Amino acid sequence: MADKKRKRTEPTEEILPFKNKLKPDSVILEILKQLKTSTASSSGTKTLTLQELSLPFQCREVADLSLSSVQSNIESVALKIAHSILSCNGFAFDVPSRSSANQHYVPELDRIVLKDKSSLRPFANVSTVRKTTITARILELIHQLCLKGIHVTKRDLFYTDVKLFQDQMQSDTVLDDVSCMLGCTRSSLNVVAAEKGVVVGRLIFSDNGDMIDCTKMGMGGKAIPPNIDRVGDMQSDALFILLVEKDAAYMRLAEDRFYNRFPCIIVTAKGQPDVSTRLFLRKMKTELKLPVLALVDSDPYGLKILSVYGCGSKNMSYDSSHLTTPDIKWLGIRPSDLDKYKIPEQCRLPMTEQDIKTGKDMLEEDFVKKNPGWVEELTLMVKTKQKAEIQALSTFGFQYLSEVYLPLKLQQQDWL
Repeated sequence: MADKKRKRTEPTEEILPFKNKLKPDSVILEILKQLKTSTASSSGTKTLTLQELSLPFQCREVADLSLSSVQSNIESVALKIAHSILSCNGFAFDVPSRSSANQHYVPELDRIVLKDKSSLRPFANVSTVRKTTITARILELIHQLCLKGIHVTKRDLFYTDVKLFQDQMQSDTVLDDVSCMLGCTRSSLNVVAAEKGVVVGRLIFSDNGDMIDCTKMGMGGKAIPPNIDRVGDMQSDALFILLVEKDAAYMRLAEDRFYNRFPCIIVTAKGQPDVSTRLFLRKMKTELKLPVLALVDSDPYGLKILSVYGCGSKNMSYDSSHLTTPDIKWLGIRPSDLDKYKIPEQCRLPMTEQDIKTGKDMLEEDFVKKNPGWVEELTLMVKTKQKAEIQALSTFGFQYLSEVYLPLKLQQQDWL
């Protein structure tokens, strides 16, 4: 009877490919310590500013302003409008242009900046009257926040005048216009987005005076505060920051306590990066002087998300100096990994025509051209017309990501 029982077999190379290539954790930890030391030493070098560059055009950048300064700037705009109306000239807002044509990638800074072109938004014009009215209303609401010294969400702002705004995208767009007009960061307006990003791992920080230990926040982690001003006193014994695109991969790594095996801080915005997560990541990188390694899907949108963290978004190029995190390393999943790690064909997805177009468009971007490794990977993706999500690694086992793929990537220093 006993002979008929099936013996439990240990996982083989077929089940966990490349696991036999892994060296002891102590070897990988030594590599990570060297990476951290290298990053800390390079962080000491002086960073160039836009003012120090002799660019052939003027650029517009915003600054963190106090509530009293924001209030004063709004009142100056209001006085200018009142004077124009009393002079029988009507009124118009001078709004900085945030179109693609008015943006420029600066290789020396490795980020997108906004040039100084602006356009008038007159009230007495049928095509702009509504947007001008929304602009005036947003300015009025921001002025109220300055007087009361409180924060509201973008959703709260939208619901103050639903019939005028019609949909939140319109009030959000004008909010960015107003921030640019007043010369301040969007955080300075006291309007925040709802909590989206989360962090877990070897990080302790104060949130509005309360000390938060991110190793004791459970599998879900700690929600990143929407108001970065609440965050301070960052402490960490981590060797690196792992930036993850997807919530599913984040949950896998959090549940496996990957940050204990390889001391790190794991952060995600659960997809498209929000302002709070971008600010929080930059603050960690700046204060803790840790290397940042990114884990995103192997598709054009994964690389786009990575570029928003690193070089900034075109939508908020006016605030790129505060929102970008320099020198983020692309760890995976990369197009070359699909064959390298023998990802089965049934786990790969065909790229759509839109995916291919997006990939080709990205190959024309200056921030991609600057990095030969990115060009090579993106060219391979467009050529093979294949993409894959991080979860494709689950074909080898649900914990393959944390047990084999990431440790081997770190051991081989396989990042761009």
